[in-house]
Amino acid sequence: MGKWHKTGCVLCSQNCGLEVEVEDNKMVKVRPDKDNPRSKGYACRKGMNIIYHQYPSDRLKEPLKRVGDKFIPIDWEQATDEIATKLKEIVAKYGPRSFAYMGASSQGGHLEGAFGVNLLKQMGSKYHYSSAAQEFSGIFWTLGRMLGKQYNVVIPDEHNTEMLVAWGWNGMESHQMPRAPILLKEFSKDSEKLLVVIDPRKSETAAIANIHLPIRPGTDALLIKAMIAIILDNRWENREYIEKYVEGYEKIEHWFKEFDIKGAITLCELEYEKVVELCRFMTTKKWCMHPDLGIYMGRNSAINSYLMNILGTICGIFCVSGGNVIPGMVVPMGSHADERNPKVWRTVATNMPPAAVGTFPPSVMPEEILSNNPEKLRAVYVSACNPLRSYPDTTAYEKAFSELDLLVVNDIVMSETARFAHYVLPCRTFYESWDTAFFSLTFPEVYLQLRRPIVNPPEKCLEASQIFTKIADKLGLIPDIPENVKKAAENVGIEKSNSRMAFGMELMQWAASNPSIFSKMPFVLAKTLGKTLDSASKAALWGILMTAPDTFRKNAVRAGFENSMDQGDKIFQALIDNPQGLWVGKVNPENNMDLIQTKSGKIEVYIPEVEQQIIELNAERESKELQMPKDFPLILNAGRHTRYNMNTMMRNPEWNRDKQACSVALSLEDADRLNLVNGESVKVVTEAGSEIGVIEITSQVRSGMVLIPHGFGLIYDGQIYGINVNRLTKNTNRDFLGTPIHRFVPCRIEKI
Repeated sequence: MGKWHKTGCVLCSQNCGLEVEVEDNKMVKVRPDKDNPRSKGYACRKGMNIIYHQYPSDRLKEPLKRVGDKFIPIDWEQATDEIATKLKEIVAKYGPRSFAYMGASSQGGHLEGAFGVNLLKQMGSKYHYSSAAQEFSGIFWTLGRMLGKQYNVVIPDEHNTEMLVAWGWNGMESHQMPRAPILLKEFSKDSEKLLVVIDPRKSETAAIANIHLPIRPGTDALLIKAMIAIILDNRWENREYIEKYVEGYEKIEHWFKEFDIKGAITLCELEYEKVVELCRFMTTKKWCMHPDLGIYMGRNSAINSYLMNILGTICGIFCVSGGNVIPGMVVPMGSHADERNPKVWRTVATNMPPAAVGTFPPSVMPEEILSNNPEKLRAVYVSACNPLRSYPDTTAYEKAFSELDLLVVNDIVMSETARFAHYVLPCRTFYESWDTAFFSLTFPEVYLQLRRPIVNPPEKCLEASQIFTKIADKLGLIPDIPENVKKAAENVGIEKSNSRMAFGMELMQWAASNPSIFSKMPFVLAKTLGKTLDSASKAALWGILMTAPDTFRKNAVRAGFENSMDQGDKIFQALIDNPQGLWVGKVNPENNMDLIQTKSGKIEVYIPEVEQQIIELNAERESKELQMPKDFPLILNAGRHTRYNMNTMMRNPEWNRDKQACSVALSLEDADRLNLVNGESVKVVTEAGSEIGVIEITSQVRSGMVLIPHGFGLIYDGQIYGINVNRLTKNTNRDFLGTPIHRFVPCRIEKI
């Protein structure tokens, strides 16, 4: 018999609680953790298959260097020496804009990001590319303008609402809220509540909805504008809320006057009466919305998000009970960047701003590398992501990465991206490391779990945080640490609060004498406390909690932690003592409006940069824009969410044995028209390229659409498994903030 360990899933942002049995240093069984206060014994089939993530056949166990077309093993000293030397030479010759970090994108562990970002900044660069900017630039940018900070996200207060509107979100398959399938089923069966789904197809969530609006693909912005116009024409808007909490409303009200509502709804292929009925519910019920990639990566991406937020504003749903609220957070998930400030960097070739919590969209990176500009990207450090299977236009990425002077990849496997690297550095897995995730997905409580190692790593594998620290040391970025600080760290030894606090006192006294040390603090902690704990990440979390924002400290008091000098240390110890995670804070739900950080202190609803786009949005214009090219008559939804795909984090196809995991799904009508049968191989062709896959004929897909899941096309044991959908996406098919339009890719199906 082995020993059961409490831990968490690392495969999506829900990080559901798991218990894993370990026998002879090997994970052998998995079950949901009933003691986890957030997931309460729920876990999906992905989490239950986490062992496939832990034990891939292509596991990296030592540093590798590319020599010609082969990789040879080298030791850590050589690897870090050569990487530091080359990076220093590139930045010295071409300037800091030549270097980019692509990371902090993991669903399971965020502490790597603190080190990657710090290394980037210490080298003088600001080019941080992330998955957040791949999918959510529009919503982050919009919320940054309307609520004051890009990291001021809003989430649905689903437990206190009467109506939940899932727009472009299939929560039964892609959860994005705790215990989503359970909650959605309960919600749809509650006679006093309404589950509304707006989705072109009858998804698993739409199938249980009380109201389903099967919108025509690509017309979301037009529908939202029509709904706003209906509400204003009928004077159903929440005028009291607008007058009290909204700034700039008079500047946008005219956008929706004399709008052809019926023409717009007809083009959306919806029934006018049902849309009006939903608008009435939105102005008489307590409701919240849950948008997802159908909105964020659909046509008019950022405009969709902005109009949706205007709709919510005039209905008065922001920062109120049962609406969309600003959750508590331990630390913000990134920084704020306002591109109107001339000091904010833009990309050199594409002039793209950092719209998603201070990060840049991956869709533009190939152009930034292949540019003729003397400040083009020449060195890229990739960590905790796999661009060649996760980001748009694999072909463009392959060409661009082949041209880099330096590509370094941290990973646990020889991923598709790692195969293009000059150096591949072996990481510990999430179950061999200390780590945490800072997702703010609950309200009013704030949840945190400190995941700990439950199996020992291969000898030469390190945390990504430790790897960054080694390279920063070689670059000369870490100051000489006094002996008294080192000694205080050594004294911590065992987990005792008083010794950690004593170390903290020594550290702060030294830093106070040289304030520049604060900017290098992750690396300083890694080389002191991190050395004692054999975890740079664990040391960094202690530092984060000790210096947490005042807002979090107040929330922590509501959760039962005294507001004292050692509050952060006590929370840190509580996380160690409670491996299942715990509530570390609680927002005051009565003053959610106080978390708005605009200059006016109100929701600033007017964004002038997109005014003309919204004014010009109408049925006549959209009718022309929606006409499909003759060569590509179908619409590819590139990145279908199912319970059988998990980006690129589970590579062994055995986890989906006997499942139709990666298919080309299309409607009965289209299959008949193209003379196709279930299980037949076809070629899917787009502007970007082509892929061959197996047909799945299903009533869940709307006529005219093709659905292919993401996360396949992986090379495993020398074989390619499934379709790489990003071979079919063009990185230039994006909106003005760089979000790729993956939910509207013109394509055709060719019979083989």
